[in-house]
Amino acid sequence: MTVRFAALGDSLTEGVGDPVPGGWRGWAALLAPSLSPDAVEFRNLADSGSLSRDLLVSQLPTALAFRPRYAAVVVGGNDTLRASFDLELTARHFAAALSSLTSAGAVPLTACLPDPGRLLGLPAPLARPLARRMRGVNAVVHGLSEHYGAVHQHLADLPWTQDRSLLSVDRLHPSAAGHQLIARGFHALLAEAGHPVGAAPEELAVRAPRPGADLWWMLTRGTRWVAARSTDLLPGLVALAALEARHLLRGSTRRLDRDEARATAEIVARLTATEARPAPTPAASGTPAAGPAPDTGTGTASQTAAHGGR
Repeated sequence: MTVRFAALGDSLTEGVGDPVPGGWRGWAALLAPSLSPDAVEFRNLADSGSLSRDLLVSQLPTALAFRPRYAAVVVGGNDTLRASFDLELTARHFAAALSSLTSAGAVPLTACLPDPGRLLGLPAPLARPLARRMRGVNAVVHGLSEHYGAVHQHLADLPWTQDRSLLSVDRLHPSAAGHQLIARGFHALLAEAGHPVGAAPEELAVRAPRPGADLWWMLTRGTRWVAARSTDLLPGLVALAALEARHLLRGSTRRLDRDEARATAEIVARLTATEARPAPTPAASGTPAAGPAPDTGTGTASQTAAHGGR
């Protein structure tokens, strides 16, 4: 029996950082063959730069038509890097995707993400607002993953900054070794949950980034990456950094953290107020059905966004 696996998300799931001839490979492609002892049909629908709304509009309909047994949903990092960031809206998009996929009988694979400010080594006035946003998104992902019975991997806890070999030259995406680590992590979690997976993903020989590769990437490609986001993110980030600096001087940053945590908890509580959906059993095949209509409305800006949370 063929097992279908669809991967939805942004550049992380597309495979950026794990180059192969003709494009990217990535953790989802590495995981796919190990999802079953039998044949696995895999479709990677992830697209670099995707926001949570893009996932709903551009990727989810194709995934539902594919009728997957497993569906990776890893998104939210790009949302935090936009001046228009709205935690509640991101949460509603994520919840709509999980609701639709679980209603169709798919087992979701989700992950919380590492803080990009920490990965890039940004100064505190810049790093703290971004970290606050990422904490909010991760808390939402944790709560909704539990609510919808997803197989959830804590990517934020992996030693990205301690083991440089796990990061690609851009310091924002996993390297080939990092993608392999993610694939093996999901396989282990699925096996522990009793899903009938195949053999673990093979450990492939990889090379760590060469000395000076970070500088070369910044000179040749990184500047374009920064410039592409400057018109949208930079003005808002400067304002957030100025606000953060004032709170650092006043010693009141803990109030911003408390406000972020309270607002995030309220969002999760609202979105999980209905009865929790049981997770599909490992042996169930499930006949896909139409999930609830995605929420792509404007939403209400969260208190976290108002205070400059990531």
